[in-house]
Amino acid sequence: MGVVPVPAEVRAILLDIEGTTTPIAFVQETLFPYIRANVKEYLRAHWEEEECQRDVGLLRKQAQEDSSLDGAVPIPLESGSGEEELERVIQAVVDNVHWQMSLDRKTTALKQLQGHMWRAAYATGHVKGEIFEDVVPAIRKWREAGMKIYIYSSGSIEAQKLLFGYSTEGDILELFDGHFDTKIGPKVESESYRRIAASIGCATNNILFLTDVPREANAAEEADTHVAVVIRPGNAGLTDDEKSYYSLISSFTELYLPSST
Repeated sequence: MGVVPVPAEVRAILLDIEGTTTPIAFVQETLFPYIRANVKEYLRAHWEEEECQRDVGLLRKQAQEDSSLDGAVPIPLESGSGEEELERVIQAVVDNVHWQMSLDRKTTALKQLQGHMWRAAYATGHVKGEIFEDVVPAIRKWREAGMKIYIYSSGSIEAQKLLFGYSTEGDILELFDGHFDTKIGPKVESESYRRIAASIGCATNNILFLTDVPREANAAEEADTHVAVVIRPGNAGLTDDEKSYYSLISSFTELYLPSST
């Protein structure tokens, strides 16, 4: 892949997570299976807590909105306090969560429950956020060169902070100057990158965005943001045109900062 020089006007590096700082397999083979395997146990343990009841309420409301969809799983209200009745409702929530996940849905209700479950899993050490080994040394070097470092991911800001706060490299949240999720806008829309630049307080061409997804790279370029596409094990392949068009790196160490020499 070789060395990719960072343009002199770049002042901030914006990082995607999945497939860029973190293996795609971590999300697909660790985070999501954890939810599927533990959702019933989690609900039983936390059912009486206010946060859990809010999560279930959101899921129930989503289930009502989904009632006309094929295979939708309704979540009944509790009509009594018996153990059998409670188990029936909990099982309905479990089945609903599994159904949504089987369709790879991104509903707020599902993401909220998942976020709370992952928070508990990280805090108890059952899950650690995986980080490619080149990431932390490179970010430290970039910061020493005066770069600001930001995260932009479709995962919620809370989920981002959990991953980096409880990572295989320890708590590395101090390395980041800020976090963005899709509340700022979709990653495949150029306007999102203009909003990020405005939020950071710089021009779009003062930002270098690292991502593994060409559609995101294209949107960032349309906003006059610099881009490099990251090639990691498990990432989707690129077309020949994409390979010849984009600057490609397989490790953060391949970025060359003129100001750091």
